[in-house]
Amino acid sequence: MIRVTKTIVLDESEIKERFVRSSGPGGQNINKVATAVQLRFDLRNSRSIPDEVRERLVRSAGKRVTGEGVLIIEARRFRTQERNRQDARDRLVEWIRRAALPVRPRRKTGPPRKSNERRLESKRQRSRIKQARRVDPEIDP
Repeated sequence: MIRVTKTIVLDESEIKERFVRSSGPGGQNINKVATAVQLRFDLRNSRSIPDEVRERLVRSAGKRVTGEGVLIIEARRFRTQERNRQDARDRLVEWIRRAALPVRPRRKTGPPRKSNERRLESKRQRSRIKQARRVDPEIDP
């Protein structure tokens, strides 16, 4: 069991891991040892995650979620399988934690007073320029 938040606990049987050859660091071992981890977590069929968290996670994960609703995380930062495995799990937990936070509603704000004053001043300036271009009919008949 992996504890994500106070209310969300992941069952490890829902996580599938596959080890593949990494393109990162590893020296001569890189051609022999599959150190990169491809972690798959079935979001759509997971019983551990509440619906609203699932929806936010699918939206925030974007391309990492397949059409079948499986979240794929690849970890290849380290040279060992175990550290990459832990890195992938940590990232999964972090994604779920962020999705579990409630979305704060946006508070509407108006434009700052100073920017409004600048806009009006530039309009007045433009008006003066155009007035100066006008031909006064009293002066030039």
